Amino acid sequence: MLSRRGAVLAALAVTVGVLAAACSSTSGAAGSGGQVVAVGAENQYANVIGQIGGKYVRVSAIESNPNTDPHTFEASPSVANAVSAAQLVVQNGIGYDTYMNKIEAAATSKTRKVIVVQNLLGLPDSTPNPHLWYSPRTMPAVAKAVAADLSKMQPAHARYFAANLSKFDASLQPWYQAIAKFKAAYGGTPVAVTEPVGDYMLQAAGAKILTPFTLQADIMNGVDPSPQDVSLEDALFSSHKVKVFVYNQQVTDSLTASFLSQAKKYGIPVVGVYETMPVPGYGYQSWMLAEVRALTKAVTGKTSTQKL
Repeated sequence: MLSRRGAVLAALAVTVGVLAAACSSTSGAAGSGGQVVAVGAENQYANVIGQIGGKYVRVSAIESNPNTDPHTFEASPSVANAVSAAQLVVQNGIGYDTYMNKIEAAATSKTRKVIVVQNLLGLPDSTPNPHLWYSPRTMPAVAKAVAADLSKMQPAHARYFAANLSKFDASLQPWYQAIAKFKAAYGGTPVAVTEPVGDYMLQAAGAKILTPFTLQADIMNGVDPSPQDVSLEDALFSSHKVKVFVYNQQVTDSLTASFLSQAKKYGIPVVGVYETMPVPGYGYQSWMLAEVRALTKAVTGKTSTQKL
């Protein structure tokens, strides 16, 4: 997928080449106290690894700042070192975190287990929306794969991982119930968005996304949208064709700011969404539930939740 990451990844190819000598092949040595050293490319994946692995993993996240644009993320030597030392890695795929592949290739390991969520879900490279964590079907599959890999790496603790997996699956039920409740009561609610960040969740909740996907993709990929698409988006606000504006808090520019201004001018409530889990204060489940509750408040009370 071509995106704003293109220029960054071109530069990263040079960076990784320099790092390759320092990041020599690793056998995936265990962390302190026999813990599995794990890395999540995005902090929502790291959070799930931690929930499944518990005391038997030492997990870190590469991307974790909700105040920055993940599309312009640049890997540093410390990032390369963290990934090269990891025994278990979870990354998104679909071109979203391609820097991970480059680092892994530069620091090969025969024992490192890498879970690519795109592959786990059987999605092609052409999948237009890479924000997989907003889909209700994603994290159960990730958690299951993490539990399976950890059980292979530490078979003595397989029952512990299985128990944590069961807890995790059960803990998603309030989110699923909130989605189902919204769909039953407010299915078909017209919404506008800036990017397809929350689209999977909106679709699961039965919302009707009126923003053209061409506009969403152009903003996501750092391409100037067509004047026609911009005019159509403006009309969604001025003509009160939408009841909610779902705004990506982490990728803002003059165009998205103008849409935000239009929404506020015409009294359209705003719901903020994020590409990495807002921290501190949230785990994956509470984050997703908070987003659905914000969406519900926007529809029922015309209340904005621009930031969680």
